[in-house]
Amino acid sequence: MTVTALDPRTALVVIDLQAGIVAAPTEPYSGAEVVARSAELAEAFRARDLPVVLVRVSFAADGADAVPGRTEAGTGGPRPEGWDVVVGELAGHPGDLTVTKRNWGAFHGTGLDVQLRRRGVTQIVLTGIATSIGVESTARAAHEHGYHVTLATDAMSDMSAEAHRGSVERIFPRLGETGTTRDILELLAKTHG
Repeated sequence: MTVTALDPRTALVVIDLQAGIVAAPTEPYSGAEVVARSAELAEAFRARDLPVVLVRVSFAADGADAVPGRTEAGTGGPRPEGWDVVVGELAGHPGDLTVTKRNWGAFHGTGLDVQLRRRGVTQIVLTGIATSIGVESTARAAHEHGYHVTLATDAMSDMSAEAHRGSVERIFPRLGETGTTRDILELLAKTHG
């Protein structure tokens, strides 16, 4: 389903577009494509005085604040200096909110929900990397928190096209509406001037 509505107070929430994640190979879109489309959406939201939230994932150097527990994938080991810096195409706008998360989703353990509610936000548009991890986890929590959820399916990507497609085709239709960056920009222009 293509996105049908954008609430008067809709926020753009950008997931994990930071140096160490954007540089990794992704499918079906490259990190550069996801960044470019997210930056285009961010510019349109800022021009209409709508909130832009840049979410990044980061952990203490010793990993003490990382998610505990054993997984078959392991912890990924130490990360290089600067891996958690938001990419330049999105950073540096004083009105934007930056949220640092330590989990897959952007709601648990952060002030995201409070910041959105204080600004009267009732809907979020999501972009970012990875579709089936940070984006999907955040979409699920947003839905559970009662937000209208819109997913810009060409402004997100994953480690595999199959994982991306699984979220877009099977999960996202149960959480909200999907559309391309162009669909969302056209609807934004029509409904928000």
